[in-house]
Amino acid sequence: MYDRLKGFRDFYPEEMGPRRVAIDALEGAARQYGFREIGTPALEGQQMYVDKSGEGIVEELYAFTDQGGRDVALTPELTPTVARMVVAKQQALQKPIKWFSTRPFWRYEEPQQGRFREFYQTNVDIFGSSDPRADAEVLAVVADGLTDLGLTSEDFEFRVSHRDILGGLLESFDADVDTEEAIRTVDKREKVEFAEYVDGLEAAGLTRSQAERFDDLLAGDDLDALVEFAGTERVDDAVQNLRDVLEAAEHLGVREYCDVSLTTARGLDYYTGVVFECFDATGEVGRSVFGGGRYDDLIESFGGQPTPAVGVAPGHATLGLLLENAGVLPEGEFTADYYVLQVGDTEAEAARVAGDLRDRGNAVETDVTGRSFGAQMNYADGIGAETVVIVGEQDLANGEVTVKDMESGDQVTAPFEEFPGELDAPTVNDFE
Repeated sequence: MYDRLKGFRDFYPEEMGPRRVAIDALEGAARQYGFREIGTPALEGQQMYVDKSGEGIVEELYAFTDQGGRDVALTPELTPTVARMVVAKQQALQKPIKWFSTRPFWRYEEPQQGRFREFYQTNVDIFGSSDPRADAEVLAVVADGLTDLGLTSEDFEFRVSHRDILGGLLESFDADVDTEEAIRTVDKREKVEFAEYVDGLEAAGLTRSQAERFDDLLAGDDLDALVEFAGTERVDDAVQNLRDVLEAAEHLGVREYCDVSLTTARGLDYYTGVVFECFDATGEVGRSVFGGGRYDDLIESFGGQPTPAVGVAPGHATLGLLLENAGVLPEGEFTADYYVLQVGDTEAEAARVAGDLRDRGNAVETDVTGRSFGAQMNYADGIGAETVVIVGEQDLANGEVTVKDMESGDQVTAPFEEFPGELDAPTVNDFE
């Protein structure tokens, strides 16, 4: 008996069905906004992640040396990969570049609620536009995907901030501040005790009184007060950019899902502008559902031409928690439209009927095990088939098939040569 690896999951049909519905909703929303699907490799060179995050990142990866002596890793995220792809064909790609993909990723970390060592995301990215409408469009894609799944503004919220507001505000204090460390500390604000949070800001270079004043300004979410306190062009521009993104979100019909939350920081260092995280509005799901933001410097850091970029990556595990908490987790259970039942030596005729029904877009099953009439009927009932078409030797001798409605139990005969005829989805009612 073999056991499943820790942090990895199996998806049986009853679990894969709801996942497929959710994936289709996210991808369908992306396609409606003109995003094009890409495919990316499971393996990348380790050095790409080391250059981006330092040598310590290797301990968090599924990293190894392959048979060719190359240091490689299973991809832990998509952003470096798509950055590499953009750089490789930057001159040939029409701007803006709008891509999406759904795929698994791997990180060697301790599994917990909504977090696994193998996990799945749908990534949506725009390269080549610094316009606030690009940020708003990324928000609109995921908002439309979530509402298509039955969620409302009472179920989820986007907490929106701007990295330059945080950085500019820190600059306005008379202190030697490690800005990146301070922002990483802000990102942990909701996960640690307040005293530990303030200690982290002190460790980043603020005095205790400055740290408390900094937190008061962030927690107030008063953009005018921030501009007045900082008195710098950097904060003024960042606040205006944030307002422009929110205005564009209003035009796209998704402003109602957006709340200004300046303590939302996103811990990754490559974010440069607007950042956001999706949360369960009821507070039942105790962690961010997913997040995203603007990363204008990454393409250049990968050797490409300066290229603004913004993206989001809904994680399927946490999205499932959100849907379940809201009571709208898709059933996604597969049911056959038809079961074509064989009685006697009728394989060829049954195959013709099944094929014609499939050609009309129906889901059709038929016997592949040589079971009895009763066993086939039980199977048809077990898979939820709506209609059973019985192709038996005696019926065929009369030039007929029997059509049975599985819910009502009603059944009628229909001419074999004319079934399904011009009908896309024939039922008992069509032959009464």
